[in-house]
Amino acid sequence: MAGSFYRVECPDCENEQIVFGKASSEVACAVCGTTLARPTGGEADFEGEVLEVVESRPEAAEIQ
Repeated sequence: MAGSFYRVECPDCENEQIVFGKASSEVACAVCGTTLARPTGGEADFEGEVLEVVESRPEAAEIQ
């Protein structure tokens, strides 16, 4: 499974949280409950500001 993890800042409380880029369900802020990411069937739509890529995992085609 390829994908990346992102550090996202909550737009309401400024909490920073790690979110998987291909989230399959809504991701809520652990502090205030605001939605940080919404699934799209591919790369998630982030509601908060993406501060950095924490870990990038290569696609399977890149490994071979």
